[in-house]
Amino acid sequence: MKFLIQRVTSASCSVDHEITGEIGKGFLVFIGVCDEDTKEIADKMTKKLLGLRIFEDENGKTNLALKDVDGELLLISQFTLYADCKKGNRPSFINAGKPDFAKEMYEYIIEKCKEEIPIVTQGIFGADMKISLLNDGPFTIILDSNEIC
Repeated sequence: MKFLIQRVTSASCSVDHEITGEIGKGFLVFIGVCDEDTKEIADKMTKKLLGLRIFEDENGKTNLALKDVDGELLLISQFTLYADCKKGNRPSFINAGKPDFAKEMYEYIIEKCKEEIPIVTQGIFGADMKISLLNDGPFTIILDSNEIC
């Protein structure tokens, strides 16, 4: 499982010119799932995501987590995080999770986040989404379950 996390001052997702999710200050998170992922891995990744202390405190140190700043979440499914570019110039996505399984895991992560964070919005799994964001920093972090689980 991979999370690409961007600290943002605002972000939104639209499908067919309709906004499906938008947030103010918080995290825009692109979520990639592979077939080897489990709910236990999703739990660990979600715990790490929600515990990241990358917001500035009163001294300008990145010492505050999402809850500490009343942050919001926009969660986007992103199978292309599993792009394999080793051969040629056309990426292979063979390592990405099968759609039914990936959707189940994505929805599971959304529900886990909603247990902790009051405002959690999302894209539409498998849709052609347009993402707008104002990255704060810029601050971007990649969480890979192979490295933290």
